[in-house]
Amino acid sequence: MAFHGAGRQTVCGDLFPGSELGHKYFCVNSSCGAPSTGLSATSCLTGPTAPAGTPRHPTALGGSTGGGAAVPQPYSNPASEVPSPAEMEPDRPIGYGAFGVVWSVTDPRDGRKVALKKMPNVFQNLVSCKRVFRELRMLCFFKHDNVLSALDILQPPQIDCFEEIYVITELMQSDLHKVIVSPQPLTTDHIKVFLYQILRGLKYLHSAGILHRDIKPGNLLVNSNCLLKICDFGLARVEEPDPSRHMTQEVVTQYYRAPEVLMGCRHYGSAIDVWSVGCIFAELLGRRILFQAQSPIQQLDLITDLLGTPPLSALASACEGARAHILRGPHKPPSLSVLYMLSDGATHEAVHLLCRMLVFDPAKRISGSDALSHPYLDEGRLRYHTCMCQCCYSVPSGRVYTRDFEPVAERPFSHSYENSLLSVWQGKELIHRFITEHQQGKRVPLCINPQSAAFKTFIRSTAWHSSKVSRKEER
Repeated sequence: MAFHGAGRQTVCGDLFPGSELGHKYFCVNSSCGAPSTGLSATSCLTGPTAPAGTPRHPTALGGSTGGGAAVPQPYSNPASEVPSPAEMEPDRPIGYGAFGVVWSVTDPRDGRKVALKKMPNVFQNLVSCKRVFRELRMLCFFKHDNVLSALDILQPPQIDCFEEIYVITELMQSDLHKVIVSPQPLTTDHIKVFLYQILRGLKYLHSAGILHRDIKPGNLLVNSNCLLKICDFGLARVEEPDPSRHMTQEVVTQYYRAPEVLMGCRHYGSAIDVWSVGCIFAELLGRRILFQAQSPIQQLDLITDLLGTPPLSALASACEGARAHILRGPHKPPSLSVLYMLSDGATHEAVHLLCRMLVFDPAKRISGSDALSHPYLDEGRLRYHTCMCQCCYSVPSGRVYTRDFEPVAERPFSHSYENSLLSVWQGKELIHRFITEHQQGKRVPLCINPQSAAFKTFIRSTAWHSSKVSRKEER
């Protein structure tokens, strides 16, 4: 679905021109049977009113709440359409996350193209067990258009043979990293609608008390209609309310790592995700990584080159080494004016919002929720809710808009179960029970067909990748 507006260029209708990406990322087998896909269906079942401060309604931006001019029909999601046999190709890997490998497969129950993620080494140790269970519960908890969630979980074997978990999610065409480095032109309209969706999803996560901790372009999945979803929750955790509790620094890809994490801060909050989004915003504008350093120390130096030497108050939680490194260097004045040179799209509004996100002191950094109220995103909001979202709909007289454009989670994500998880075997029992209870009363469950050639290839690729991934303990 393309964007349409009076006197405006149509965008997003062919973000991935031609058929190359469609065939590359929507690659499935021409047969829905188990021998070719590695999946088989088994016949036995197992086991309000808008809040204060709400940004301007599309009515004020040229939209309608039920009357007026006709608008585009709700978008159709290509990932949910059943393909014709001519479009199908053999299954293959489509991505490698922090703790797993993702393949595209065909659901034999309906022929739908979906993504299958294998979570390996689940029961290697208690830390790994807790991390995987946390990610699995989060994927089943999420209910938001801009956050990837679990569509299904494959039926586990008997508990004695239970070693890995397979999760089915929606299949997206590409990710934002591939879009940024491609020759595909990115207009201001593209950037606004992408940034709006990132912050919309982030507001939902933070309202549930969840820190993503690895926001980067590669973890932002996109379709050719510009629909975006945040994915890969292998490093996510619940926000820690107790500042005396230490949290790991082994989070966030270095280029998108907030200065408080680079300086060894033992406790941090949702502001680290906002910093990452600010780096991505600048990358969308300039089509290059904003802070691209070879080491964490150089990363910190690049940040201070742009923002200037931080005040002492911003160094209160830094480790002694990081504080000494900054204080013994020459005083640096801020050079934020260089942000205007990122591209023609770096307007005053864009740079103002970017500067609010890239604040050294996390206590003074704008929140994801407040960033959504910035005027720069008004047009992105209008475009998203005019023809992309599922919360608004069209009627013959016009477009009917939802009352809450950026909904929050219905309840906080609970991780109380982790306190009672004391052994790997106990974790295995809890996860096995969780999956079987999750499947009860739903569709016919799927299980792996270990005899298929595709599955054997899948196992080889996941085993190789798992041996290369460094797993560090986290709190």
